Amino acid sequence: MTIHVLLVEDDELLAKRILSHFAQTEFDIKVDNTGANALEHIQLAGNTDAPISLAIVDIVLPATDGLELAKELNTLTDIGVIMLSSRDSQADRIAGLAQGADDYVCKPVDLLELELRMRALYKRISQNGDSDESEEFIEYADFKLHPDNRTLINQHGEESRLTEAEHKVLICLIANAGKATSREKISEDIGQPDWSPNDRTVDVLVGRLRKKLGDEKDQKRIVTVRGKGYMLSA
Repeated sequence: MTIHVLLVEDDELLAKRILSHFAQTEFDIKVDNTGANALEHIQLAGNTDAPISLAIVDIVLPATDGLELAKELNTLTDIGVIMLSSRDSQADRIAGLAQGADDYVCKPVDLLELELRMRALYKRISQNGDSDESEEFIEYADFKLHPDNRTLINQHGEESRLTEAEHKVLICLIANAGKATSREKISEDIGQPDWSPNDRTVDVLVGRLRKKLGDEKDQKRIVTVRGKGYMLSA
């Protein structure tokens, strides 16, 4: 089985290192050095027998904004997105997640870490896309969530696809519906156990979920419980 990947990276040396590392694996990696045609490349590949499953996107690119590209990929495709950045900062990680990225790897890139993250992400999206997936939705209050393909239908009938992180946050809140769930607990559930009081990642994910749930300013499905965390109201 071949897993097709698009690497959007202008650092030629890093791109060569990544290609060399994955040369003997099932990952077939194509390189786009600018990002200008990345979305078109992925969409065209989707109509062939070699569709792109994963995209690895550098935040800083010469022809486009990596964060904006991640947003477009999240909105217009179902592929998994891993962001790369030379800036190991919480702000960059949050920015990547806020635009719909599924994961984040800091430079200098540890190739083994990148491979493990790619394998884990591919496994998740493959399971979500299985043809024998259940057609049943989880129904809660005025929204429905498909647990296999991460499709959310809100109170207005609007359908959207959740990222892996958004899905985990919502599942955590549903499991603890009616009671406050701490940011630390939510962070653990999305695979980021090293939470700190200054970490805003969970807040960003909750903000995105509120938009997709169609929350109004004076009527929020996800309620902030001061000093305790977040609660999913009935």
